[in-house]
Amino acid sequence: MQTASKKVINGWAMYDWANSVYNLVITSTIFPAYYEAITKSEDGSNEISFLGRHYVNTALYNYALGVAFIVVAIISPLLSSVADYKGNKKSFMNFFLTMGSIGCALLFFFEDKNHLLLGIGAMVVACIGFWGSLVFYNSFLPEIAAPQDRDRVSAKGFAMGYIGSVILQIICFVFVFVPSLIGGDAESTIQYRICFLLVGIWWWGFGQFSLSRLPNSTPVGYPNQNNLLTNGYKELAKVWRQLIHLSVLKRFLFSFFFYNMGVQTVMLAATLYGTKELQIPTTNLIISILIIQIIAIPGAIGTSALSERWGNFKTLIVCVMVWILLCIGGYLLPTKGINEFYLLASVVGFVMGGIQTLSRSTYSKLMPETHDNTSFFSFYDVTEKIAIVIGMFSFGYITELTGSQRNSVLALIVFFVIGLVGLLMAQYKQNKILE
Repeated sequence: MQTASKKVINGWAMYDWANSVYNLVITSTIFPAYYEAITKSEDGSNEISFLGRHYVNTALYNYALGVAFIVVAIISPLLSSVADYKGNKKSFMNFFLTMGSIGCALLFFFEDKNHLLLGIGAMVVACIGFWGSLVFYNSFLPEIAAPQDRDRVSAKGFAMGYIGSVILQIICFVFVFVPSLIGGDAESTIQYRICFLLVGIWWWGFGQFSLSRLPNSTPVGYPNQNNLLTNGYKELAKVWRQLIHLSVLKRFLFSFFFYNMGVQTVMLAATLYGTKELQIPTTNLIISILIIQIIAIPGAIGTSALSERWGNFKTLIVCVMVWILLCIGGYLLPTKGINEFYLLASVVGFVMGGIQTLSRSTYSKLMPETHDNTSFFSFYDVTEKIAIVIGMFSFGYITELTGSQRNSVLALIVFFVIGLVGLLMAQYKQNKILE
């Protein structure tokens, strides 16, 4: 196959530009710090009541995200199979990006602890929308890029995402640090809530632009097959039967399940870890997250270049080894160690961009030639979501059990080590096949 036109590639990459603002503003910087601040009691206690049960506020945050990922893991395989069957993946992608945008916009009304149910609910809706849309977005990669170009195209998407998210983040910083521009002050919350509204508008607007450039999918079902639910499960069964005979792909998915468990948990929990455990001031924390996003751009591009020289598996192995060292470094970071935190953030940024873009392109290259791209990527997506659920619940549970997020960070090493072993197994099997 030939790689699609520059117009299509740029349109596809623009969805990373559109949705990455959710990842930065809502997942990584402003919202987690805002949530932690308004859910803390006047006496400084971190306990909070939600639906009749008491939680540590950061643990509730982790549990809520875990529930969102469970929902995505359950519904995405069926929906992706239906999308392949009907050839309407753009419609599904539009549905989820709209849902996520609305969820972000609703966070504007999350003013204090009295609106906790609204805040948690909107956060869950936004999370489902973000990750649900990625199933369909990622599945376009093997349709628009030839195998030899997928590392480069995947890296371009992530790079565009980091650039777009940094631009909106800077705009949000202006409102946060100069609240008088929108009628706020140091004691108000409007400056934070307007940022959540802006994320929803940005995501939806640029998402529509991306959809207008993406090609329409070709249906793979037969006209006389009307039971979409049955056909969806049949498609999943067919994909599974292919997967179990693809030895390298099977080993890669096993590895991805574990190392991604660590990567995503670090990304989702980093802000709360910095504010609560390390006591990093909010301003310094936001600067560090910005550093991560900026360095992730050359990280994504540089890792793609390294994969051309070393091969995908060897590059991923090096990335996972760096992540193991980062977990040790995160555990040992001194409280209020701002300079050390900046250094760690810089390294995280480089390998974060690299491991994400290379994982996506590696999977797309290991896939067999098929019309069921969305169904195949649903397995990738489900693997990712279940891993995140286990990672987030483990992080929250260990925090509640031991009273320290440091122990949760250290425990993530187990996931990375298992993922490393899986990558070595996949590389060994691939080498044996090529001999």
